[in-house]
Amino acid sequence: MKPQLVLGAEAIAQGAIDAGISGVYAYPGTPSTEITQYIQKSSEAIDRNIRSTWSANEKTAYEAALGMSYCGKRTMVCMKHVGLNVAADAFINSAITGVNGGMVIVAADDPSMHSSQNEQDSRFYAKFAMIPVLEPSSQQEAYEATHYAFSLSEKVKLPVMIRVTTRLAHSRAGIRRRKTIMQKELQPVSNDNRFILLPANARVQYKNLLSLQSKLEDISLKSEFNRYIMGSDPSLGIIACGIAFNYYMEIKQKNDLEFPVLKIGHYPMPRNLARKIFYECKEVLILEEGYPIYEELMRGFFDNEQVKGRMDGTLPRDGELNPDIVNIALKGKKRTLKKSSEILANRPPSLCQGCSHRDLYETLNLVLEEYSSKHVFSDIGCYTLGALPPFNAICSCVDMGASVTMAKGAADAGLRPALCVIGDSTFTHSGMTGLLDAVNDKSAVTIIISDNNTTAMTGGQDSPGFGRLYEICKGFGVAPEHIRMIEPLKKNLQENINIVRDELNYEGVSVVIANWECIQTLSRKNKNSKN
Repeated sequence: MKPQLVLGAEAIAQGAIDAGISGVYAYPGTPSTEITQYIQKSSEAIDRNIRSTWSANEKTAYEAALGMSYCGKRTMVCMKHVGLNVAADAFINSAITGVNGGMVIVAADDPSMHSSQNEQDSRFYAKFAMIPVLEPSSQQEAYEATHYAFSLSEKVKLPVMIRVTTRLAHSRAGIRRRKTIMQKELQPVSNDNRFILLPANARVQYKNLLSLQSKLEDISLKSEFNRYIMGSDPSLGIIACGIAFNYYMEIKQKNDLEFPVLKIGHYPMPRNLARKIFYECKEVLILEEGYPIYEELMRGFFDNEQVKGRMDGTLPRDGELNPDIVNIALKGKKRTLKKSSEILANRPPSLCQGCSHRDLYETLNLVLEEYSSKHVFSDIGCYTLGALPPFNAICSCVDMGASVTMAKGAADAGLRPALCVIGDSTFTHSGMTGLLDAVNDKSAVTIIISDNNTTAMTGGQDSPGFGRLYEICKGFGVAPEHIRMIEPLKKNLQENINIVRDELNYEGVSVVIANWECIQTLSRKNKNSKN
């Protein structure tokens, strides 16, 4: 086939289609979103009837994927790194149950926090769960790794993680495709109790997982994604993981470096290859994007003074790597290059002109002028920009769904008014259980659902609760007279102020649903209707 120009995320998606998946499950989250979007729009995927609609959250996505694997089908589940926190219960236990059909989890990490709350490294989760991880260094490797991951999953009967970072997921390069594999036949697990994690079964399965570890390391040692590159200068050895390998190779070619290199793209760490580079070289620089997970491991295996990386200051402890940072580390110098934020004037993001969140925050700010206590707990979404000028309207943004439960806790502590803002997609993702707690405890909390009919922050994916938020809140036990619907528009400002004020003064659970379509999805809809 001719080369195909794709994002790294799209290379994974195409690799999964060509590897014969029957379904992909995901909740949108940058930088993983494009994987599922690509499959949804792929004519090949549509012709092959590959299931590809969005899930309510990462946990439901993971469990549905596990169910498809149980039936013998190949399946993939995609999420950003913090989404793995949501799916962690199912993820850890799926390593104990094992899988039937090949199951691949793509965890897209975001070092430098381009659009995230932290820099956590998904390799820690995989190490904790004791499953294999593939970390491609290029778009072609991302495609090949996806193909390989499904075969590996079925070989060892475990889920396999593909870990990518923002820079690889969102950069383009050409890939060459393989011949497409047919989807697996339906063949559910039968006469097998390994999916029933009663303690007696779980103990047996856990011992099985432990016994697999030497096999997994042997497979990693022979993997095409790990290789040792000989060099004539043993003063320094390089262990380069994932995309960091590209950064080093760029510097190597420019400066004619001849250090031995161990390229790592398949975990667990092939210890025999690591032992070789440490015995041959005076010092070893470990280049890994994210946390110093394998640097820390090497410090435990070898001479601590021999290991260089993020932990000793040779590389920055936070943020992304890049060729400049690697070059400075190779020269043994402290980083002196100025960050772009030190050179350019900061231009913070802002809500779109015409966005309904703007009118909502204007309403809230005017209402809260009447109160001495002005605390608005918020959540993950476009509306988090209400923390910035000109609104300065929110006091928290911790994780998906935390706005509801933090407001509940504040109400329980005696704070009045206890108020939160959450988006429609985030509410169905993680806010509903907090609402149930508030209803059960009769907490004096006002929950404002800023409903713009979409998952706007990640590009306008479908919102699971579209058109049903009133019924959901009523079903959770909120009194119908305290579920108020408003349109956050200038013309309704005074009416909306009165409604919000009434609910803030209510000593119980109230919900205000501020419904108006996202200006971006509306613009696209109008544009498409004219074409």
